[in-house]
Amino acid sequence: MADALSFTPVDGIGEVRPGDDLAAIVASLTELADGDVVVVTSKVVSKSLGLATTRAKDELLADETDRVVARREQTVIVRTHHGLTMAAAGIDNSNTGPGTLLPLPVDPDGEARRIRSRLREVTGRTVGVVVSDTAGRAWRVGQTDIAIGCAGIVPVESFAGRTDTHGQPLVVTAPAVADEVAGGAELASGKLGGRPVVVMRGLAAHLLTADDGPGAAAIIRDEDGDLFGLGSRDAVVEALADAGSVVRGFPVTEAEVADLLALAEVPDDVEVTVGETVGVRAPSHRAVEAGMFVQRLLALATAHGRALSAQVDVQP
Repeated sequence: MADALSFTPVDGIGEVRPGDDLAAIVASLTELADGDVVVVTSKVVSKSLGLATTRAKDELLADETDRVVARREQTVIVRTHHGLTMAAAGIDNSNTGPGTLLPLPVDPDGEARRIRSRLREVTGRTVGVVVSDTAGRAWRVGQTDIAIGCAGIVPVESFAGRTDTHGQPLVVTAPAVADEVAGGAELASGKLGGRPVVVMRGLAAHLLTADDGPGAAAIIRDEDGDLFGLGSRDAVVEALADAGSVVRGFPVTEAEVADLLALAEVPDDVEVTVGETVGVRAPSHRAVEAGMFVQRLLALATAHGRALSAQVDVQP
């Protein structure tokens, strides 16, 4: 039987200031054991790094944004330079000084490795570290904490090749261990408890790593595998307004182009050639239909996460 899991908030941390040694603070307030996992909120990591700023939020958000995923009135969902998809790029104005904002650490995995190394130095213990932050989920109300950085633990455990209790093969089951640890820690600390560090004990030994491991970056789905890279309305707007410019140029195969052309339905009397640019040649009396076809094609390409361009040549 697996050991029981425990999540214990660390009391007494107080206000974290620029330059504070988080590992030394934690070590002074709790007794760690080998195999523990120390979960630290990104907020106190950012504070210790001196990232609090009084810059305008729009300006800071622009700097933190790699691309906008969806926008509804004041809510902006973006993909950050870390590869995370979050509301307002994870910028926070709670539990910090009036008029100040806290962006996420530039390198959350690097900070997790640094804290882990420092904890080993000051305690002699080998532990895992998770840097957590709060995020919403598509299709679900509310937020939960996720791991944006980690070291010393397996971030994702693949069950591929195993079978369930009924002998059925498991193909895609892969628990996001680091996220589960972050979520459990948030339950223990409480959102308003003022306890930004939680020690988890009892994680299965095979989920701990002797080295730092791949980090939480391993949990981020790359853009080519992201089936929901834009909000549904935003995908249409991007395709119509900017010819799919938000798409990152993922390679498009001839077979994929053929599928897109079939879906877009080439009009009668319109000739299509496929090269680096899709050429669309139409007689003048079919110019409108050709233009509509190109917009359908670009919208479909954007929806499929493929960069495609088209050139219309109207013949007299």
